[in-house]
Amino acid sequence: MKYKIFLAVFVISLISSVILASNSSSEICQPGNGCDIVGKSPYGSTFGIQNAYYGIFLFSIMIFLTLFHIKRPTRHTRILIHSAIIVAAIISLYFLYIQFFVIKAICEFCIVIDAGSLVSLGFLIYLWKH
Repeated sequence: MKYKIFLAVFVISLISSVILASNSSSEICQPGNGCDIVGKSPYGSTFGIQNAYYGIFLFSIMIFLTLFHIKRPTRHTRILIHSAIIVAAIISLYFLYIQFFVIKAICEFCIVIDAGSLVSLGFLIYLWKH
């Protein structure tokens, strides 16, 4: 049951990443606002690749790992999933900082992805304590 919650968060994050990657920012957001500003900023891509493509790749892997773990739980997949959640939460905090304090613009789809990563971390910490 607990990994189905992670799976749901990863699917929502994947959908948000696909929306960001498949549309120009001005198609999904008002030009000059939110997603448009964030997407066109120097922080909208890493190593010349739009960040949404990294999200598609990584959340697809996380979905695959989680489905595999639900069917055949192993210690190794559990460690991989937990490690990825921690790394994703750290990256999300960085991107939230960039949006709020550097760019001073908010991308709604990015917030969904970042919030999902932080919710996953919160749930993971809850699981560790219980």
